[in-house]
Amino acid sequence: MASKILHRFRRKVRKENVTEETAQDFPEGSELEDDTEGLSSRLSGTLSFDDADTVAEEGTQPDAVDSDPDFLQSWESDGVENVEKPLSAPHQYSLLTNQLQENWKKTKGKLIVEKLMFEVTSANVVQDSSSKYVAYTINVIKSGMFDTDKALIVRRYTDFAKLNEMLNKHFREEMDNIVFPRKKIRKNFTHETIAKRSRSFEQYLQHIHSIGDIRKSKVFLEFFYLRDLKAGQGLLRAGMNEDAIHTLLNALHLQEKLASRDMEHLVFTLSALSVCYQELDRLEEAQAYCERAVQILENQDKHALLVPLLQSNIRLSWKIAKDKRQCEAKLQQLQDAGTDVLNQPSLKEHLIKDLLE
Repeated sequence: MASKILHRFRRKVRKENVTEETAQDFPEGSELEDDTEGLSSRLSGTLSFDDADTVAEEGTQPDAVDSDPDFLQSWESDGVENVEKPLSAPHQYSLLTNQLQENWKKTKGKLIVEKLMFEVTSANVVQDSSSKYVAYTINVIKSGMFDTDKALIVRRYTDFAKLNEMLNKHFREEMDNIVFPRKKIRKNFTHETIAKRSRSFEQYLQHIHSIGDIRKSKVFLEFFYLRDLKAGQGLLRAGMNEDAIHTLLNALHLQEKLASRDMEHLVFTLSALSVCYQELDRLEEAQAYCERAVQILENQDKHALLVPLLQSNIRLSWKIAKDKRQCEAKLQQLQDAGTDVLNQPSLKEHLIKDLLE
């Protein structure tokens, strides 16, 4: 019994000694020291959150400043608190957009000059049964705009020589200072000769096109599109409508780019395209070209193609559920004026018999 009491007494004494030592090591008035400054000084950078997830190095200005109260402005309106935050530095794509907008503002209202360009895109040596020659493919391009209408011609040296001869005949004064590339007896098919001639033909066409009287002349214009127009008529006669469309569209694009004022050729081209599309049962395209031809002949009551075009446009408009009353009224007006509208050849018959000159 006495031994048990002695054991308990010893344990109590040990416990009190431990408590006293602990109190001395950690006095009641002691507090944890705030080492924020020391911690901050040991950090080597600032973490910023932007679209690129980048870390800004120490000493650099972070993009986002949402946490800085100096950059925040608060106000109350109708009981709602609004916070206006400054915009972060613009990204690269924002700068590009701003530059494009500035350039657009500077060019807004300015006239963009459209210019016709002639580019030799290929030159191929052709060998047939009777001769050997180089076929130059020339692309007619309208600059200053997005030109999607393909307009090509393929011509050989003799074609250019004939054009030059005709222009000298009709425009002697204007052609006085223009030197045409001479024909060579040898080395006509070397790469060097073909390259030089390609460049010469580009410059030649560019120069004569810059002369107003030549640019508007029948000789110059027909050098470009009359061959395709005649080929398109031949394909129409043969019933090869797909090929005819390809050829006629090229002729149309050439006429439009060269600003041809030959009404007869333009009406023929549009009418032939309408017939070809109608043969292929592509009625909306057929009606669109037919309507364009009708509009050109609006004041040409005596034109041989007007009645066939009106009749064709009325029929096509009815098939695609488009208003045809204006054409019907025009046709009735012609009939009242004494025109025989009942005994007319069809539009296709007119085009097949037409002699293109």
